[in-house]
Amino acid sequence: MTLREDAARLQPELVALRRRLHRSPEVGFDLPHTQAAVLDALAGLDLEITTGEDLSSVTAVLRGAVGGPSVLLRGDMDALAIVEETGLEYAAVNGAMHACGHDLHVAGLVGAARLLAARRERIAGSVVFMFQPGEEAGGGAPLMIRDGVLDAAGVRVEAAYGIHVGPGSRGTFQLKEGTIMAGANTLRVRVHGRGGHGSRPHQAVDPVPVVAEMILALQAWTTRRVSVFDPVVLSVTKLHAGEIVNVIPEEAGFSATLRTLSEASIAQARTELPPLVERLAAAHGCTADVEVIVGYPVTVNTAPETTDAITVLRDLFGPSRVEELSAPWMASEDFSYVLREVPGAFVFLCATPPEMVGGDIPMNHSPRAVFDDGVLGDQAAALAALALRHVGARSG
Repeated sequence: MTLREDAARLQPELVALRRRLHRSPEVGFDLPHTQAAVLDALAGLDLEITTGEDLSSVTAVLRGAVGGPSVLLRGDMDALAIVEETGLEYAAVNGAMHACGHDLHVAGLVGAARLLAARRERIAGSVVFMFQPGEEAGGGAPLMIRDGVLDAAGVRVEAAYGIHVGPGSRGTFQLKEGTIMAGANTLRVRVHGRGGHGSRPHQAVDPVPVVAEMILALQAWTTRRVSVFDPVVLSVTKLHAGEIVNVIPEEAGFSATLRTLSEASIAQARTELPPLVERLAAAHGCTADVEVIVGYPVTVNTAPETTDAITVLRDLFGPSRVEELSAPWMASEDFSYVLREVPGAFVFLCATPPEMVGGDIPMNHSPRAVFDDGVLGDQAAALAALALRHVGARSG
């Protein structure tokens, strides 16, 4: 049977696994239910399995019939602390939600493991399956790298691949060479003034209007100091000032997410933003504490692996289902840590239910985000085919 035919036969059990995970999402690094579900799903496949000591990771190694190189496939497992509002019959009710589709990532990677295990005799090398917790603002990938996931087969993986679901025409694969996702960084500012009575602002040093001026200045900075060919997105997402309506507070502050596409742009932000904020504070008789916290790196697809992935996906699904993106997404991914260590490619798979196309489609991280698990078979086949490109299997 071909990969796609074999994957189609797996579709019902992959859907069942995905919905089991969707009903019981877990957040962060401690995912006991999710880890148990993965171990159950991999049972009987003759894999070398290890679990993390301080996080609920699962690393599984499939040995081929003969030796050769190794390749890594990754699926992240954690959910978000979001109350689900989809109304699905299998919706979560525990205050968390798979609003970014990681439940599909887990099920798709299990499917790839089953497809490849069935082809063990035609594999020359090893496949490492990386089931990762803590992707959402946690950084689980560097912890698994620390624990040796890239060398789990006894030899460093020569390439790594991941697939992430998102909105768009169901079944379309999207990718690009080079930077495909932004780096995620945080700006934190606390402005110190002098409190007083709300009726006598001239006898206080009010930090609130200073914060307002800073926020506007930061938006000007992104458009006047940063090259349009290496863009930055800066969004202030958190404000805090005072507790009592007739009291001018001693302090006010804000936090912002800062998305960058290069090492140069984050270096510029770290150099220019602190003095900009500090001088604005000083101009109003205030002081300011400023932090630029560097988070996830930029996600960069290497050229040979991206070219290979495009070829593999077009051969498997046809040219019409593979789209080369013209620009990166400004969201971020901790798979970037993996691709900083080894070559590889990160791929998007559109998974919007057909009946929702043309309407107001909720994005990833929305409490109303819905992903069609009808893509799971193709997701599993795609991951398996990408691995087979590296471990010497014949086609099919």
